[in-house]
This record gives sequence, C-alpha cells and structure tokens, in this order.
Amino acid sequence: MKITAEFSFEGAHQLAHLPEGHKCKRLHGHNWRMIVAVEGEPDGRGFVMDYAELEAIVDPLVAQLDHRFLNEIAGLSCPTTEVMVGWFLDRIKPLLPDKRVTVTLYETPRYSAEESR
Repeated sequence: MKITAEFSFEGAHQLAHLPEGHKCKRLHGHNWRMIVAVEGEPDGRGFVMDYAELEAIVDPLVAQLDHRFLNEIAGLSCPTTEVMVGWFLDRIKPLLPDKRVTVTLYETPRYSAEESR
C-alpha cells in the first residue's frame, strides 16, 4: 500500500554549468511542488505511516529550501531537479528504513524528476 503527501516551496537557482544562451544558466526561480510517497504494510493503527509523522520529517527539509538561493544549500551546489530529488531522499530514506520512499519533484507543472529507494 502507498500513501502520498504534497509539499511546496519557492526557491531560486542558477545552473552555471550550462552553455551560454541557455535560459537556465541565468538566475531564476520556481514554485516547486513535491510529492512524497511511502509504501509499506499498514501497522497496528491501520497506517502505512501517520501523515503527521511524515510531515515531521519532510517539513523541516522544505523549510531549509523555502525562499532560498538553492545553490547556497549544502549538497545543492548544482541544484538541478534531479539532484534535488536525491538530496531529499538522502535525508528522508534513512528515517524510514523499512519503507519504500518515492520523491517526485515538479519544477514546473510540466517538468518533474522522480526517484524511489
């Protein structure tokens, strides 16, 4: 069984490694939307995981990025959407070792990256 929770934050980044003329080389921002999915068997309470417990893990991570220049965050010197998905999973998965965790991060309504561990 799988549960999901949605989170959002605003943040700016600059992908300086891109070639001249690429629009993402310039400083720009996104209204990021993230879906965190947790898979496992329901426990004695009937929960795969209590949503409040998931929020207690994810909300502090989101707060570290919200309204920030993402390139300045440790581990995000090249904050592509793909790198950011890994950043979140590196911090969430160790706290949920018996669960499968999927992070889907949307930088726009059309473009996203997703990884599961």
